[in-house]
Amino acid sequence: MGQKINPIGLRLGITRTWDSRWFAKRGEYAKFLHEDVKIRNFIDKKQFPREGIGRIEIERKSNTKVRVTIHTAKPGVIIGRGGERVESLKRELEKLTGKSVFLAIQEIKHPDCEAKIIAENVAMQLEKRISHRRAMKQTIGRALRAGAQGVKITCAGRLNGAEISRVEWQREGRVPLHTLRAEIDFAMETAITTFGCVGVKVWVFKGEQIGKIPGTGPGAEVAPVRENTF
Repeated sequence: MGQKINPIGLRLGITRTWDSRWFAKRGEYAKFLHEDVKIRNFIDKKQFPREGIGRIEIERKSNTKVRVTIHTAKPGVIIGRGGERVESLKRELEKLTGKSVFLAIQEIKHPDCEAKIIAENVAMQLEKRISHRRAMKQTIGRALRAGAQGVKITCAGRLNGAEISRVEWQREGRVPLHTLRAEIDFAMETAITTFGCVGVKVWVFKGEQIGKIPGTGPGAEVAPVRENTF
């Protein structure tokens, strides 16, 4: 089972909380869901593509207020000189959603252990025609030195310009996908090369947690983020 589904979705409510936290009345769920997708795509794909964003959390206290927390390895890039970029981003999000948007920027302390940042790094190396084996090996080595207990990376496509696509993977350390108490971070990225698209998947094992994490039970409160709020 652990091999067939997203390891983050498998562990929601057990060792990981939801990235979107809000309550919707009847008939509003689909609207909020599509709005969340628009916000994530606008920030991650249009405004800051491959600029070290690990994940985006969205909270709603009411139908008119949205809180967006951006976890990034490069907070200075998101904020900009004198806060210009983050203020521009806030205005664009308010125009996109038609609601009052509150932005919070939180720095990722160990970016080499963040699956999304690792996947983006490998994809960028593949686009620069670096060997996929070398890219995977170097990236895994950095993640393990940064504190990860296990890393697995797969690359699928026309690797090295081969006529027939194939899948190759490398793994070091433990990556227990079936263990629900294991904290597994997962991400996917697409490298657009001259020979076609190459898919990159990354699993990072950060350790085991005993019991549920704060903020996952019924009526639980999520700790507020107090870093770089706008």
